[in-house]
Amino acid sequence: MKMFLVFFAVVLAVAIAAPQGNPDAQAQVLKYDSDNIGVGGYNFAYETSNGISQQEQGTLQNEGTDNEALQVRGSFTFTGADGVVYTVNYIADENGFQPQGAHLPAK
Repeated sequence: MKMFLVFFAVVLAVAIAAPQGNPDAQAQVLKYDSDNIGVGGYNFAYETSNGISQQEQGTLQNEGTDNEALQVRGSFTFTGADGVVYTVNYIADENGFQPQGAHLPAK
């Protein structure tokens, strides 16, 4: 009987530790585009089978001056735990990260 309890405890521990079928953990990449030669800017975009997508472009502003800065524009989309699809559009530049979305408070 004691051996059965030990065996049962081991099987239970393995079952609890096994992946629980999280769909995000098994997402497949459906699309991936990237253009980054390291000079002047970049862009990329991807989409996954679980509904996550992102696209972003970065450009170098005021190149060669003391005010040289990278300006990034992009957006990402995902489905929240509540089933709602959320999209965030953003700019990141010398003024910081500036996100916008229907679910975010307006300035």
